[in-house]
Amino acid sequence: MMIVRYVDTSGRPAVGVESEGRIRPLRGHDTLGALLRSPLADIRAACERALQEPGIDATGIRLLPPVDARMEVWAAGVTYRRSREARVEESDKAADVYELVYDAARPELFFKSVAWRVTGDGEQISVRRDSEINVPEPELALVLTTAGEVVGYTICNDVSSRSIEGENPLYLPQAKVYLGSCAVGPGIRPAWELADPRALGMRMEIRRGGDVVWQGSASTADLRRSLDDLVEYLFREEAFPDGVVLSTGTSLVPDLPTTLLPGDRVSIGIDRIGTLTSEVRGGKDDMAWLAGAADRPDRQPPSAGRTPDGASVLDSTVSG
Repeated sequence: MMIVRYVDTSGRPAVGVESEGRIRPLRGHDTLGALLRSPLADIRAACERALQEPGIDATGIRLLPPVDARMEVWAAGVTYRRSREARVEESDKAADVYELVYDAARPELFFKSVAWRVTGDGEQISVRRDSEINVPEPELALVLTTAGEVVGYTICNDVSSRSIEGENPLYLPQAKVYLGSCAVGPGIRPAWELADPRALGMRMEIRRGGDVVWQGSASTADLRRSLDDLVEYLFREEAFPDGVVLSTGTSLVPDLPTTLLPGDRVSIGIDRIGTLTSEVRGGKDDMAWLAGAADRPDRQPPSAGRTPDGASVLDSTVSG
């Protein structure tokens, strides 16, 4: 089962559960943010009730990013050894900052995106025009209620400018937060269906035309920090009235000078969750559709969120 946002038959955004090729609405919850105001036990009960309904065929149904309303996306940094090595490699002036945060008691946490800036599976991400080196960062992400309970797990692409962050750590917001820098999806695997989120295989591939220009694999078992620790620090002095997505850091960083280019296609897969695929664009002008149509389900062409054969994204990508 996956918790999903989708465009219903009337053309409006809706929240539901997908299972065995059918989508059932979560009645009484117009937004995912509204669902995340409930306790975890109530959310599970609502999902199980929805499964009793006949639902609709998921084929041809367009999925939306599993982020809406007043939800935010936050992220953790330098949580894997490879991430630490990459930050040190790109930083001539402040490499020791990343060495210190990797071993520190307090994790690095930073704001990534508001809901309207987030793109979903089959949509677009963007690289900054004022940056030479730009990379995708595949990450396991937690979906949390208002009270900080883990509802489930999804995929986040924490698109980043390595050249801007490497120039000065104080430039982190510019390297990480801009139009087109965050993709989340395709859906949310409920926590009660995933016994060990620290034992998931993760893969990323960058294609340019018909060629694979970079690919790699890793495991969430290599995550240095506990998920509970990251959640506890995020909620210490912050409130999320419609819940929050917390991305947990990356262990797959392409070697320098590898960079994304407009026209590239990035695919990120995590076991039991699915695959998040994005087309790369260049600069905010190419992302004007996102800024100008924050809450419209028709903000992308009809092909958005579909596999080439037209099958349901979740049917074709979720394993287990």
